[in-house]
Amino acid sequence: MFQRECVTCHTGAPDTRAPSPEVLKRRAPEAILSALTAGGMRPQGGRLTGAERRAVAEYLGGRPLGGDITGAAFGRCGTVPPLTLAPDAPAWSGWSPTTANTRFQSAEHAKLTDQSVPKLKLKWAVGFPDATSAWSQPTVAGGRLFVGSQNGTVYALDAKSGCIIWTFTAKSGVRNAPAFGPRQGGGYAVYFGDTGANVYGLDANTGAQLWMTKVDEHPFARVTGSPTLDGTRLYVPVSSLEETAASQPGYECCTFRGSVAAIDTTTGAIAWKTYTIREPQPIGTNAQGVMLHAPAGVGVWSSPTIDHKRNAIYITTGNTYAGTTAEPNTDALLALDPASGAIKWSRQFTENDVFGCRPGTPNCLEKSGPDFDFGTPALLVTRSDGKDVILLGQKSGVAFAVDPDKQGEVLWQYRAGEGSIWGGIQWGMSTDGVLLYIPVSDIRTPKPGGLHAVDIVTGQRVWYQPPPDVKCAPGATCNAALISAPTLIPGVLFSGSNDGGVRAYATKDGSVLWEFDTNQDFTTLNRVRATGGAIQGPGPTIVNGMVYLNAGYGDHMGRPGNVLLAFEAP
Repeated sequence: MFQRECVTCHTGAPDTRAPSPEVLKRRAPEAILSALTAGGMRPQGGRLTGAERRAVAEYLGGRPLGGDITGAAFGRCGTVPPLTLAPDAPAWSGWSPTTANTRFQSAEHAKLTDQSVPKLKLKWAVGFPDATSAWSQPTVAGGRLFVGSQNGTVYALDAKSGCIIWTFTAKSGVRNAPAFGPRQGGGYAVYFGDTGANVYGLDANTGAQLWMTKVDEHPFARVTGSPTLDGTRLYVPVSSLEETAASQPGYECCTFRGSVAAIDTTTGAIAWKTYTIREPQPIGTNAQGVMLHAPAGVGVWSSPTIDHKRNAIYITTGNTYAGTTAEPNTDALLALDPASGAIKWSRQFTENDVFGCRPGTPNCLEKSGPDFDFGTPALLVTRSDGKDVILLGQKSGVAFAVDPDKQGEVLWQYRAGEGSIWGGIQWGMSTDGVLLYIPVSDIRTPKPGGLHAVDIVTGQRVWYQPPPDVKCAPGATCNAALISAPTLIPGVLFSGSNDGGVRAYATKDGSVLWEFDTNQDFTTLNRVRATGGAIQGPGPTIVNGMVYLNAGYGDHMGRPGNVLLAFEAP
């Protein structure tokens, strides 16, 4: 594996910056695995399976990592009844309980109130092996919990006890929230994508693979955002890590094109695929003589939103990677036709955002754009006056309300943060139809964090909760940035922080009702050594009186961790 995938750069030649094999063999396998999952080698590591990354780390490190790749040698369930799901049973499938992506869980499905939230206690923990980030949001249905991991293992757990029912190993890491739904002919399936741009359909009862489809052939393409299931169609967003690879000398920057694919859930066949950007063309060479291409980029990082009333799918897009001007669908809200994938309309929010890599490296412009792409999906909601609006949060730090009946015309905008390449508003917001709850990252600013509640009719602030005292040990990666998506139940908003804390806020005034510090070692059901850490990306999943949360994010100024936590109020 090392000879096939790594030796081209790691030659030991004097003119290369890549460490020689002799140097690498002085490192611990844990350090090598960390570099491949969260460090400078993550673009290359993202193209390998979890087993392949483990093999390279063990080969170079000279000793085994210990344990098995699934972490399922212990903690198995005994006899497990077949999966059944009663009508209207408590569930959470994908990024949000509904395809409107508001991240609001109803009282009927949450079975948790503002009175019981302060009583929440840790019930069980499960550890993910070979991981520096716990980055897949759990899906819960039929009494089972489905979650992916950084090394590609996907788990089905008993939602109440946490015991392992089955595992499946994907070709690459799985960081999105699985979608769950009925299969034609009976039974249920779960669907998810991996960091190699593969999409899977599994039998939810047994974990058997039904099909696998590669949605993009680009070597750095990946599925970051959660697929959205609507009937027999699965809508899959495609992003990439080419921005990271673009800074490497010798790389022909840039050729990736963001897209959304519609997949038939019965066969796994791609019904249509819509690109967000034109096909790249050669535009000359850089100072080293390496061919350059443009345009590129405009990835789709977040979950698609379904609007049945207007027969539309809404997606939010990222920045342009290469060229001298940004493409028109950059940093935009797009409405697609569900039948054909045709773009009905597009509304851009930031112009000239070309941000492919860091200025000064061979493939980059002297001055890059602000990198104000969207990591937050569109939130479709009906206001108290009966009008439908779309709510958007951008890494610029600005939230918008736009009109779906007027091609995204802006109704109001609200500045919640200063904005930066890591937010601003990074991975999510939530709304109950009255207020919009906006967590602020601003991780690169002197004062990161803060939580805003805004009236969705007027766009005016109702309350603001400043960043709390941090729970992590002082250091460069310890701060109060709110990077992860919040989750809402009636009267309570849950929000995880980069400081490793998760807090429950009263929606009436922002006061803290409950908090938990994940910065600790946990005794896990599967006996995998696990710790908490920074909470970035996905937010809590709340179903049937339980709160589920992944903790640990060893990238983007976060702190590593590898644990899934489950809380319950006695």
